[in-house]
Amino acid sequence: MDDVVAAAVPEKVREDAHSERERRQDAPAPSDVETQARSNREHADPRHRGGLAWLPLAKGQVGDVVAGPRQPLGEVPIPTLRAADGRGIQAVVDNAHVHEPYPPRPAERVSSVDAAGVRLQVSVVIPCLNEAKTIHECVRGAYAALAGAALDGEVIVVDNGSDDGSGELARDAGATIIEEPRQGYGSAYLTGLAAARGEYIVMVDADLTYDLGDIPKFVAVLDAGAQVVIGNRMDGIRPGAMSLLSRIGNPILSKFLNALHRTSVRDVHCGIRALRRDVLPVLSLRTTGMEFASEMVIRAARERLDMREIPVELHPRAGESKLSPFRDGWRHLRLILVYNPTFLFILPGAAMVIAGLAVTVLVFAPAHLFGHQLSIHSLIVGSLLVLLGVQAIGLGICARAYGVYFIGERDALFARLRARFRLEHGVVVAALVIGGGLALFGIVGERWASHGFGRLQEERLAIVAMTAVAFGAQIFFTSFLLSVIGLRWRDRDA
Repeated sequence: MDDVVAAAVPEKVREDAHSERERRQDAPAPSDVETQARSNREHADPRHRGGLAWLPLAKGQVGDVVAGPRQPLGEVPIPTLRAADGRGIQAVVDNAHVHEPYPPRPAERVSSVDAAGVRLQVSVVIPCLNEAKTIHECVRGAYAALAGAALDGEVIVVDNGSDDGSGELARDAGATIIEEPRQGYGSAYLTGLAAARGEYIVMVDADLTYDLGDIPKFVAVLDAGAQVVIGNRMDGIRPGAMSLLSRIGNPILSKFLNALHRTSVRDVHCGIRALRRDVLPVLSLRTTGMEFASEMVIRAARERLDMREIPVELHPRAGESKLSPFRDGWRHLRLILVYNPTFLFILPGAAMVIAGLAVTVLVFAPAHLFGHQLSIHSLIVGSLLVLLGVQAIGLGICARAYGVYFIGERDALFARLRARFRLEHGVVVAALVIGGGLALFGIVGERWASHGFGRLQEERLAIVAMTAVAFGAQIFFTSFLLSVIGLRWRDRDA
């Protein structure tokens, strides 16, 4: 609209609004609205077709409205975007639609009271892809476990594109069915978690590999104060329930995750776990594949949630397995590394810088290695190591900044550095380093001129000068990139 400045005022968004376009859909104009031709056509929007509707601005009204003659401009509410609307959600996410809210119904908007006014204690969320052999028994088993423990709850089955009738079988068993066409273990769980209404959420696979009678045990641990509960299969694997490759790979990946993220979870990838619904916004889970299991543990550890383990048994599954050991293992490893930019970027970068500087010093010493004196070729290798190392460190710092500004990571060291240093500090350091490199170039040029511009005699000094200039340039551009990333934080502070 051309004549109204609409202020964004708080308005409750209805729970079934699945898209920004739907929530902002204009209400139809009243039938008795009078249309007035504009006297000044200079700024008319051609979509108005020659006239504009005018009527008093009613409180709480949403639509294309303008003030009538001699009427002051009013305010109309516009639903505000929140983080939960899924704006720009993307981390290690494959096949995510970045233009739509994801997950579609944020957990904090879902009421925990059912239609009969009964407060739901537990939601059992089950992802399902072609599990016709087991889904009916799985749903009935979940309801039986809830009833046996006198727990009011619901069973939600997320049909992730099944073509064997799994969804209908689950519905016949009494489950609430949610369709999620975007395939992936994480995609199914993100949708199911967003729809869950229970105060506690139990997550379990649909292949009957876990004893559904354990659901009350997970609820009891949550009742005791835990915020996240992970099952531990390692001491309860039945014969034929886990392949040899998985028996080797799961503990290795779990130990690697524990080492990098300071956790002590023995079975990171267990398919039965539970959490309090109110920690979902804190976890801010994003991944869509099997790595979702690792992400939950990493995020819970980063947020210092009370995370506990309880032993469970793993039974042989019925039907065909959907796991791909190498592909899924890589996705887990990739996520573990991505969530630790210090290990992935900064430590290797620092090692390369130290090694490169050491080689440079040894070349100018001069030193001998295996009976040969280090010369210009070694200096080139040293220069390359320094430049690669500086680049890796810069990427690591930017990755940590992204984690703080966009994922909500808690990074005490980064917070202290951000409070102490500004863009100008980086620019000054870059200028000093570049200036030093240019000064070395000046010395090289002066010596070259003194020899009549013949053969260049100062190759080693020229390489050092070039390295210093490139080093300073990387500091300069990294400082500005950090400033660009930090715009989000400054906007929030304002």
